[in-house]
Amino acid sequence: MMKGHRLFIFILAVGVFGILNTEMGVIGLLPYVSAYFGVSISEAGALVSLFALIVAVSGPVMPLLMSRFERKKAMLFVLAVFIAGNVISAVTDSFAILLAARVIPAFFHPVYCALAFSAAAEAVPQEYAPDAVGKVMVGVAAGMVLGVPVSNFLADAVSLQAAFAFFTAVTAAAFFATLFCIPSMPAGPKRTYGEQIGILRRPAVWMSIFAIVFMNGALFGVFTYLAEYLGVVTVLSGGAVSLFLFVYGLSNSAGSFLSGRLIRWNEGLTVQAFPWVLLALYALVWLGGAMAAVMAVLVVAWGFIGGVNASTQQYILTQAAPEAKEFASGIFLTSANAGTMAASALCGWCIAQWGTAAVLLGGAAFAAVSVVFLRLRSLAFHRSGKEETIAQVS
Repeated sequence: MMKGHRLFIFILAVGVFGILNTEMGVIGLLPYVSAYFGVSISEAGALVSLFALIVAVSGPVMPLLMSRFERKKAMLFVLAVFIAGNVISAVTDSFAILLAARVIPAFFHPVYCALAFSAAAEAVPQEYAPDAVGKVMVGVAAGMVLGVPVSNFLADAVSLQAAFAFFTAVTAAAFFATLFCIPSMPAGPKRTYGEQIGILRRPAVWMSIFAIVFMNGALFGVFTYLAEYLGVVTVLSGGAVSLFLFVYGLSNSAGSFLSGRLIRWNEGLTVQAFPWVLLALYALVWLGGAMAAVMAVLVVAWGFIGGVNASTQQYILTQAAPEAKEFASGIFLTSANAGTMAASALCGWCIAQWGTAAVLLGGAAFAAVSVVFLRLRSLAFHRSGKEETIAQVS
């Protein structure tokens, strides 16, 4: 166990928060970007959509390419790139330069997250690895929860530049904490790129990938339209919607924090139960979505399930490829983003066809398909275990 692992994991969580804060916080700045740079809202939206697309594309590639570098230096490099991008964003008057300052760091987003997940897992005894990764995942939840309202508040109360300065400050704090408080971290076992890519020959890895696509889509396809659902179906005011989303985020952080304990308590049940629990939740939302008091309770449960889900997804893929954790974590990020994009499109189509409440149908469809892939994943693991036993006997 790494000495001072609690501080180590906390610093990793702050770093992940800084990265996700930079990614998601811009959502709250789009109207201000549009006004300041004289571009349309749709053009400003490229700061979000292009960032997400690059993360999805570079997810498997960049962690693989940087897997041979000393981890501390690689993490410092990524944080430095994000700091530079945020500083440039704060001082430029050119939208093209702002877009470039967003695009370049996006390529390195999967590197830091993959390294943070694998380093956290290796800092503690193996049985506590899910706990450590779950605590780093709190940084992901915090980035999604706090990034948008804080950046929006700073842009409104101070200036757009103040919001970018906030992104810079958080990432700089992680940089200096890493520089002075984290010891050198040698790269993982020397494996060739071919050996790491070789994990894609395993059926269990592919079943895990497809399970993640549909698990994440089942959750975030609906969450993408949660604010609209709360406004149209539950008929909440704008302030109440913001409060509900904030509560969702807090509950999501709690789910991330406790996810490792749930996995250690009963790995199989925690993994296999997710789609069934989500389907039950969506049924309750369908029945009680018009009642604010009911939705208040369901949103808390929804957020908690989402926090557990994120850690579970990362766990099932790295479990299928334990010797290539960074590469597997990169694939996890790509799979999760792909699921979100596909399910958001389906849920948006459902809304266009049958109204806002029908968004739940898209999420339920993805959840149902994830049941199949989780089962196929279990069968693939069982089959590979039997084949390994036969090989050892032979």
